[in-house]
Amino acid sequence: MPSDLSPLWISLKTALLATVVTFFVGIAVAYWMLHYRGKGKFLLEGLLISPLLLPPTVIGFLLLLLFGKNGVAGQVLQPFGFSVVFTWYGAVLAATVVAFPLMYKTTLGAFEQVDGSLLAVARTLGASEWRVFRRLLLPLALPGIVAGTMLAFARALGEFGATLMLAGNIPGQTQTMPMAIYFAVEAGAIEEAWFWAIAIMSLSLSGIFVVNRWQQSGSRRQEAEGRRQEVEGSGQRSAVSGQRSGSTRNHSSPPPPLPPSPSYPILSKGLSVDIQTQLSGFQLSIAFDIAASTLGTSTLGILGSSGAGKSLLLRCLAGLETPTKGRIVLNGRVLFDSSQGINVPSCDRRIGFLAQNYALFPHMTVAQNIAFGLPKGLPVAEKRQWVEAQLMTVKLVGLGDRYPQQLSGGQQQRVALARALANQPEALLLDEPFSALDTALRSQMEQEMIERLSHFDGVSLLVTHNLEEAYRVCEDLLVLEAGVAIAHGSKQDVFEHPTTSGVAQLTGCQNISHAVAVSPNTIEATDWGVHLQVMEPLPDRLTHVGIRAQQLSFTHDRTTHDRTQPNTVPCWLVSTSETPNRITLLLKFHAPPAHTQDYHVQAELSKNAWAALKECPRPWLVQLAPSRLLLMPATTPVLES
Repeated sequence: MPSDLSPLWISLKTALLATVVTFFVGIAVAYWMLHYRGKGKFLLEGLLISPLLLPPTVIGFLLLLLFGKNGVAGQVLQPFGFSVVFTWYGAVLAATVVAFPLMYKTTLGAFEQVDGSLLAVARTLGASEWRVFRRLLLPLALPGIVAGTMLAFARALGEFGATLMLAGNIPGQTQTMPMAIYFAVEAGAIEEAWFWAIAIMSLSLSGIFVVNRWQQSGSRRQEAEGRRQEVEGSGQRSAVSGQRSGSTRNHSSPPPPLPPSPSYPILSKGLSVDIQTQLSGFQLSIAFDIAASTLGTSTLGILGSSGAGKSLLLRCLAGLETPTKGRIVLNGRVLFDSSQGINVPSCDRRIGFLAQNYALFPHMTVAQNIAFGLPKGLPVAEKRQWVEAQLMTVKLVGLGDRYPQQLSGGQQQRVALARALANQPEALLLDEPFSALDTALRSQMEQEMIERLSHFDGVSLLVTHNLEEAYRVCEDLLVLEAGVAIAHGSKQDVFEHPTTSGVAQLTGCQNISHAVAVSPNTIEATDWGVHLQVMEPLPDRLTHVGIRAQQLSFTHDRTTHDRTQPNTVPCWLVSTSETPNRITLLLKFHAPPAHTQDYHVQAELSKNAWAALKECPRPWLVQLAPSRLLLMPATTPVLES
C-alpha cells in the first residue's frame, strides 16, 4: 500500500462532486432536449455528446484554451482572483465535462422510454408540467437515471487526459488515481500501480453491482407484492362478485357528488369546433357543433378508418396538439383561437381523456391513480373518502391497493374512467376504449360505459372504427375521411341515409356499385349489370348505389309472381363463410361464376335461413328491395352540422 493515499481522496471527492453536478445538469438538459423541436437539434445533440467522442486530451486542451489566462472564461474569472487551471477545481471541471454525455444520453433514453400517453393523460387531469415531471417522468425513468449516474461516476473516477491538461499532476492537490497509476508505471513502481488500478476497478464495479442488485430486488419485491395481493384478492372476489351482481340488479346508483372545483361562468352550453391542422402529408380540416340538447343524454361517436384523423381530433381538443388555425369553444370558454393567440393548456381545459391503452400510471396504486386528478388542496380524509366511493361505483371495492398490472382489462378501464371524471371535466374524450378487450368483456364494458355516461353532465366524444360499437353507445355520429367530416347527424340518419359511398363503407355497407340515372325512378348499377327501380328521388350528381348485406332477400319458389317483383335478379353462389350465428354468401348475378373472386354482392343470412335456402335449385332469386337501396351522390365534405 502506498504511503500517500491522497490520490484516493482527491479522486473520490472529485468524482462525487462531478457526479452531483452532472446529475442535475444532465437531467435538466435531457428534459429540455426531450421537448426541443427547434432547428439545429442534430447539431446541438452532437455538441452535447462530443466529449464522449473526442479524445480526452482534446477536451482538456479546449478547456485549457477556454479557462486559461487569455480564454473567455479565464478573463471573466481573473478579476475575482479565481482560476481553475492547475487547481482541484480544474480536475472537477474536467471530470464533469467528460462524464456529462453518459449521464445525459442515458437519462434522455430513459425519458424517451416512458409512454407518452401517461404524460398526456396526466396533463388533462390538471397536472402542471412540474407535477408531470416530478410524479411521473422522474419516477418512471428512475432506473435509467440511476444507471446513468453510476456510469458518470465511473467515468469521472477514471478521467485522466482532460484532467492532466487542465489541472496538471500536482501531488496532494490534483493528482488523482489514474495519474498515480501512470506515474507509478513510469517510475517502475508496478505494485503501487496495481494498488491504484484495483482501487479504481473496485469502486467502479461495486457501484454498478449495487445498482443491479437494487433493480433486481425491486423487481422481486414487486413480484412478491403481486403474489401477496393475488392471494388476498382471492378472498375478496366472491364479495366483489356479489357487489357486481347486486349492482346489475339495482342498475347501480349515480356516482357520488364530486369534490368542489373552480367554476366558470357558462355562457352557452355545448362544444364548437372549427380547426385546421397541417401535418406532414396529412391535413385535418373539420368543423362541427354539439348543441346543449345532447349534453348528459347522448355521446357523439367519431367514426372513420385508420388514419382518418380521429385521434388527432381528440388530441387537439384536449390541448395535446396545437391546431394550425381555428377555434375551439367549450361551454362559452374559448380554449383555442389562433386569431387571438389563445391556447389554453391541457391542465386548464377541464377535458377528461381516456386513452386507448388506458394509460394508468404503473408505479401508482389504483387509489393513487384515481386520486391523481382530484382538485388540489382537498383534505386527505375527504380525498380518501371520495376515492373509496368511486371504487364502489366502479365495482372495485377492496382493490385500491393493487397496481394496474395486477388488474384485468375491464378493471383497468373502470379505473381509467373514474380517474378521467375525477376533476369534474366539462367534456370527456374516449379514444377507442374497448379495442383492448375480448368480445365477452367488451359487451359488459359497453353497458357499463353507457350507464356511466348517462350520469355525466357534459360533452362526450367516442372515437371508434367499430360501427356496431358506435351504433350501440352513441346517439349521434361524425364520420371522418382523410381528415374531413363527410357526415354528421343522428346514427339512424347516418346509417340509413349515407350521403356518400365513403360514409356507406364506413357504416358497414359491403355492396356498393357505380350508378347512373336511366329515368326519374330507375337507375343502372353498372358494376352489377342490373337496372333497379328506386323509391326515393334521385340525388343530384348520383354516383353510387348500395344495399346492406343483411337486407338482401331471397325467394324460395320460382313463380311468375316472384320473378316480376321489383329488382329481382337471378344469382349463383360463389362461396360462403360463417360465424357462430350467421352465414355470409358471395353472389354473382345473371351467370355462374368463373372463379372464387367473380362475384357482385354479399348477403348475410341466419343459420336457419341458410339451411332452407341451400336446398333450393339454382339459380336463386334475390331481391334488392327499392326501399332498401342507398342512393349516394359525389363526395361532398360536411363542414358543419
